[in-house]
Amino acid sequence: MAQMDKHSDRRPDPDALLALTDNESRGKLRVFLGAAPGVGKTFAMLSKARALKNDGVDVVIGLVETHGRDETEALTEGLEILPRRKIEYRGRTIEEFDIDAALARRPKLIVVDELAHTNAPDSRHPKRWQDVEELLGAGIDVWTALNIQHLESLADVVSRITGVLVRETVPDLVFQEASDVILVDITPDELLQRLKEGKVYVPETAKRATQNFFTPGNLTALRELALRRTADRVDDQMVDYLRQNAIEGPWATSERLLVCVGGVASAELLVRAAARLATGLNAPWIALHVEPRGQEEINPERAKLVDDALALAERLGGEAERRSGYDLAGEVLQFARQENITQIVVGRSRAGFINRILRWSLNEEIVRRSNDIAVYVVTESPAPQVVAQRPWPRLSRAKLAIGMSASALSVGVTVGAAHFLDSWLRLPNLSMIFLIPVIFCAVRFGIYPATAASILSFLAFDFFFVDPRYEFTISQPHEFFSLIVFLAVAFVTAMLASRLRKQTLAMGARMQAAQSMFDFSRKLSGAAKLDDVLWAAAVHAQKALQAKCIVLLRPNDGELNIYAAWPPVDLLDAGEAGAARWTLEKSEPAGWRTGTLPNVRFQFRPMVTPRGVVGVCGIEPKIANEPLSPQDEGMLTSILEQTAIAIDRSLLVSDSVKAAALEENEKLRTMLLASLSHDLRTPLASITGAVTSLLQLGEKIPPPDRRDLLVSIEEEAARLSRFVANLLDMSRIESGALAPRRELVDIAEIARSAVERCKKAFPKQAITISIARDLPLIRGDANLLGQVLFNLLDNAHKYGDDSNAIIHARRDGADIVVSVTDEGPGIKPADLERIFEKFYRGGRPDGRKAGTGLGLSICRGLIEAMGGTILAQSPAIRRRGTRIVLRFPIPEQAAGGVAK
Repeated sequence: MAQMDKHSDRRPDPDALLALTDNESRGKLRVFLGAAPGVGKTFAMLSKARALKNDGVDVVIGLVETHGRDETEALTEGLEILPRRKIEYRGRTIEEFDIDAALARRPKLIVVDELAHTNAPDSRHPKRWQDVEELLGAGIDVWTALNIQHLESLADVVSRITGVLVRETVPDLVFQEASDVILVDITPDELLQRLKEGKVYVPETAKRATQNFFTPGNLTALRELALRRTADRVDDQMVDYLRQNAIEGPWATSERLLVCVGGVASAELLVRAAARLATGLNAPWIALHVEPRGQEEINPERAKLVDDALALAERLGGEAERRSGYDLAGEVLQFARQENITQIVVGRSRAGFINRILRWSLNEEIVRRSNDIAVYVVTESPAPQVVAQRPWPRLSRAKLAIGMSASALSVGVTVGAAHFLDSWLRLPNLSMIFLIPVIFCAVRFGIYPATAASILSFLAFDFFFVDPRYEFTISQPHEFFSLIVFLAVAFVTAMLASRLRKQTLAMGARMQAAQSMFDFSRKLSGAAKLDDVLWAAAVHAQKALQAKCIVLLRPNDGELNIYAAWPPVDLLDAGEAGAARWTLEKSEPAGWRTGTLPNVRFQFRPMVTPRGVVGVCGIEPKIANEPLSPQDEGMLTSILEQTAIAIDRSLLVSDSVKAAALEENEKLRTMLLASLSHDLRTPLASITGAVTSLLQLGEKIPPPDRRDLLVSIEEEAARLSRFVANLLDMSRIESGALAPRRELVDIAEIARSAVERCKKAFPKQAITISIARDLPLIRGDANLLGQVLFNLLDNAHKYGDDSNAIIHARRDGADIVVSVTDEGPGIKPADLERIFEKFYRGGRPDGRKAGTGLGLSICRGLIEAMGGTILAQSPAIRRRGTRIVLRFPIPEQAAGGVAK
């Protein structure tokens, strides 16, 4: 019967049931989650959508971004696609998801890609996830895709990992309320291979991406975040199910361990035992230290044992947590239930007989009260040596003397005040007045003076105000009882006020330390140069720790040198230099109070980043005989970690700049050598062969063949001349020595002159001229503009497969537009901008390359120098060909003048 009553009290969580009821009326959201772009989220989403469509489900595509991927575009065929809403913004037409059309169509399922997208201005919602929320509220199921870096809680983590600022985010609540989360996952190697094959970005963009965001380390970290977040989502769903069905926790969906750490010598042994147990169970684990509240001022040696144990737990793969409370066992069990802990690891109890009777043994209390959590007691460790902890804080003799004097003086003042009140007001009970000196001494001087004040108040009240007065005698029993109650109240008040004082002081110290670290972080974030970072670290460490601080680096594997020191330090002696080198090479502390060269004045700590030790920081404490306090240790660790990250960031920026410059120089050098070796060797070989034939055979060669050889020599010499002229023009453009004339010129006359020149150079090339009537004059350099048109016709000859070339000129508003079009195979869309780069000889779909790669680059330089613009379009005619478009503004003084 008792068992039935016990189970009858279990009721489903009302909030969980309410959320379940609300979800019944809403549409269902399915999120396809990926670690990075290109893993195949949209492909997987469309594949499943097509399968549902084939099963007869009403599926509509609201918006899908295929990014030019043919496989993804093929999946959209056969699915209804809603038209996009067009918005004019800053002279551009932006196409956005039309939520009104989706609500009017009201399908069973709608696919809306890129959940983190920011909508154009004047949209109903600023974010696309808000559009999705409206669709869900209308009862429409939605499928969408999301990358892990766009989750709001992880955006800063991803920014620190990748160095890329995440601007578009989605609230975690949207992700948590999704009905289904499907993880689309591939390995970093597969994703990098897709990137190389051009399945994610165009080749040039893909190359830049592999150097920045798409690195193996970044992809591995993002993949781990995605896997962990998906696992957390599954845990959340399990918890919701258990709450909805009134199943009490802890919910052992997986093992989770908690080890209790105290200030004992065996704490590290206990942590290692917990780590071995967690490894065997393949379970996550947490090391927890609970400090008795009101006893924050603890023994430094005990605090060091706790810090070492928690640091060891983190090194072994666990988490470290600190809590404080009055009920230590209750605090441990509450934390365990909050973290869904299934096993608690504790050490063997060493409490004495009295403590066991009074239930002051923490371990036995945990075992007694943990009805639903298993407790694992480690008994194999040796007997722990408990560091003595005084129940009362230590006080110096001077402070103690001042406090005792203050207690006596405050009690004396209270006696005088009580006499005054008693003579004038005749109060029935003056005992409460004597609590004032107790509270005053507790708040101002601590527990010792407060205790003395309570005893003195007890004696003074008995001597001066209890009959018979001026004797330590009590005549009435009720007065004796009142005095005992007064003494107890005074003691309790003293303890509570003293504890409040300690907590206030500790909180103030923590706030000051937090503010100091915040200021330091802000300085580091604003420091762009390496020297600024190092000096900020040295000055802040000296100010926070009241100790000399030096920072040493070894640039380019050279000597370890001092880069910053405050107060200034010029040189280190041999022992200090040796300790610093040891720290750098071994990545462990050396020097003062360590196992390596402990007699030197500095203690050197490594500054470690994922790529290794980037520097060494040396600290000379103000008091050489005392170790750093736990607070100073924590402060120093934080300073070193942040400084190491800032140093690594500065070095990476410097290295990336140098690497980019070297790569660009090497690329240009390779292109130049390849171009020179090919384009000089070919005409020279033709000229040499023709001249050799003429010299050796002479009159034996028939006149027609001799003429052909001479024409070949002339053509190849002209080709060499054009090549050398292009090199000279490019050098003039890059050096800034080009100064084109700005005269009014006739574009029709220049075009005809360029065509006549091309007919001599390429007699087989067919060229058509189409010049509009009454074209205004433009401002430019006739010679340079003629060179541009010749280069464009030369380019059409090389890449147009001897097809017809067309020169067309017309007026377009306030501009003159001149275009040169060929009917060749055209240019790949990804190369429409790259063809204007120096030495770039690509772009044809058939992969054929010709020329030096300088012609179009020279054309851009000359056109821009004359104030015009140039761009490429492909396809141009009947899905073939290339059109190079030149655009020149019409000057005001020439607006009325026209070409003849």
